Amino acid sequence: MLVDWPLEQLRKYAPEREEPGDFDSFWAATRQQARDKARPAEFVPYDAGLATVEVFDVTYSGFDGQPVRGWFVLPRGTEGPLPCVVQYIGYNGARGLAHEWLTWSAAGYAHFVMDTRGQGSNGSQAGDTPDPDPSGTPQTPGFMTRGVTSPEAYYYRRVFTDAVRAVDTVRDHPAVDPARVVVSGGSQGGGIALAAAGLSDGLAGVLVDVPFLCHYRRATEITNEYPYGELVAYLKTHRDQVDQVFTTLSYCDGVNFAARATAPTLFSVALMDAVCPPSTVFAAYNHYAGQKEITVWPYNGHEGGGAFNVGAQLRYVAKLLA
Repeated sequence: MLVDWPLEQLRKYAPEREEPGDFDSFWAATRQQARDKARPAEFVPYDAGLATVEVFDVTYSGFDGQPVRGWFVLPRGTEGPLPCVVQYIGYNGARGLAHEWLTWSAAGYAHFVMDTRGQGSNGSQAGDTPDPDPSGTPQTPGFMTRGVTSPEAYYYRRVFTDAVRAVDTVRDHPAVDPARVVVSGGSQGGGIALAAAGLSDGLAGVLVDVPFLCHYRRATEITNEYPYGELVAYLKTHRDQVDQVFTTLSYCDGVNFAARATAPTLFSVALMDAVCPPSTVFAAYNHYAGQKEITVWPYNGHEGGGAFNVGAQLRYVAKLLA
């Protein structure tokens, strides 16, 4: 069943943004700190048993110079710098195995898959990047409330910085055309892609599929589903920290990143999605500052358009980079 407002109302929903006054300076300092501590990325050839692609096991410097892992996949036998799709992964997923990531290289693009720090125990994809947590404060099981009482210590500050540094890393690779980099992700990966779009200059495109990490306050008010439910569970216990928590979250809200993102974007939303309710998606989409399109899946939940949506993204990127 539908879990939110009618589509006509959703298309007009652009709530007032909860944004701290030092949002831009906070993120500028965070990015600069990461770049100041960065070491050269390592691209190690990896034998994945695949004939049509070259695979590299990557280690690069993310937040605060900390090592982050990834896969870099190139279509074999191509010449000249290629457009590149940087992909971010859904909640508690990770980079997994290299042969799981073949769609974009099959379409002729370089493809970079960022491992998500601390994640990778969802039963299918294993992770390889630890998350040194500087705060050690109490949290609800999961990642949503890790360090949530402080913008400086919050988990997604580290993840979003890793995402920006992934873009920096592929742009420095000789096989990639730095002017034709697209960021992509679904669910948590969609929220990370929005952050990367708001914090990176000169992207060629942004693919945002049923995004998580947007319009937190409304999400906690209209859905009991997890992962937003982690915030509700935390605040049920820490009753005196509501304002403090939402202040921290305002530094990591996809709605605020969307308002700063100018690259062309293709969103998707599912009208029966109780995990990432449609109004939270449209809040980000309607504030998005660049050229934008959205694909609506009226009878789907959080799975969204699935393979149909991948087809739409392939067509969109091909047209965008033609």
